[in-house]
Amino acid sequence: MSRIGKQTVIVPAGTEVKLSGVTFSVKGPKGSLVRDFGGPVTININGNEITFTPNKIGDRSVNSLWGTYASHVKNMVIGVNEGYTKKLILEGVGFKSEVAGKVLNLALGFSHPVKVEIPEGLTVTAEKNNITITGIDKELVGSFTASIRSMKKPEPYKGKGFRYNDEVIRRKQGKKAA
Repeated sequence: MSRIGKQTVIVPAGTEVKLSGVTFSVKGPKGSLVRDFGGPVTININGNEITFTPNKIGDRSVNSLWGTYASHVKNMVIGVNEGYTKKLILEGVGFKSEVAGKVLNLALGFSHPVKVEIPEGLTVTAEKNNITITGIDKELVGSFTASIRSMKKPEPYKGKGFRYNDEVIRRKQGKKAA
């Protein structure tokens, strides 16, 4: 049984939730999100509560999808009401980041500047090597942040590269003099 799937999702006031066929849509103060949920889990909307019931009880794959569907719906409801934010910190001598229109320009110590196209629906700000990524879609915010971080992961000796705001880099000692 899924513990997450058993929980009900409470829809805040000012948020409109609609299920038509397999398409689930949420509209709130920050925007709207649409996702298809077809398969072994039924989504029930009762007033301001959303519940989930599996079509086959006891099947392992159905139980995992039960919790997954509940998490996706909860993330959609939170996203259109509050939004999601991820922060990256860029450390290193000569490393720079700036936003120019819908392009994130990065100087990461390569022989060329790195230009990253900002996806539709995300807001990116860069100030003093602190990059803040905000949006209503949790999946999009997380994947874009991870793709930026993968360009220059933090190294363990000096800590140079991208790291998340709350990430702790375990440092290594380096060479010892004889």
